[in-house]
Amino acid sequence: MKLIAAKDYDEMSLIAARFFAAQVLLKPTSLFGFATGSTPIGLYKELIRKNADGKITFKYAHTVNLDEYYGMSRDKKQSYYSFMHENLFDHIDINPENTRLPDGMAEDPDAECAAYDKHIADLGGVDMQLLGIGHDGHIGFNEPADHFSTGTNCVTLTAMTIDANKRFFNSADEVPRKALTMGMREIMQAKKIIMVVSGKDKAQILYDSFCGPVTPQVPASILQLHPDFTLVADEDALSVMKAHCCKCCK
Repeated sequence: MKLIAAKDYDEMSLIAARFFAAQVLLKPTSLFGFATGSTPIGLYKELIRKNADGKITFKYAHTVNLDEYYGMSRDKKQSYYSFMHENLFDHIDINPENTRLPDGMAEDPDAECAAYDKHIADLGGVDMQLLGIGHDGHIGFNEPADHFSTGTNCVTLTAMTIDANKRFFNSADEVPRKALTMGMREIMQAKKIIMVVSGKDKAQILYDSFCGPVTPQVPASILQLHPDFTLVADEDALSVMKAHCCKCCK
């Protein structure tokens, strides 16, 4: 595990964007695993800027996303399909046919999940995976459980996740109760993983994830075992780690 301490959210975003820019320069045909939520937006803005300046191109790259709400059509503004187009895909030179998210309207979710895993495998696996972290340690929509999930699967969201995501809806009642998410196996098989974390509200779960035991009750803790994992976090997010266990960020 490599840890990079950033001063604040803006610096975190700039640092993390450099990893993705370097990857697409080194391997223009890279398969990127992208994430949604508020944390990656700054990173995406920086990639858009670099693309507009002609410093990088995504013409030959492919992307997959961690997850999508189940039962939500792509035209809904809260869908992750809409999020990715609004915050990245519509502003860079990527071929839309080279982008893929789970189909939240699939009639057979199990078949969709199997097809998604095959798509990733057919492209040679994810070269660089972007992750955030939930307040309960979930990555993607892999919630705390008694075991680590394997393939892409349909999950029931926890009350904590529903509450955290209600800010994107008119009320918690509108938040979908299920989602399709890449499994821990697919995430851990990514050749490189970059996690971005910002804010004091994530400080305790970072400590639990990377200073505690590896356990499916804290899904992100399995990242301790990944051979090429980098955590980029700001001072607030690292505050508990700095106080208790992490000599490298003091």
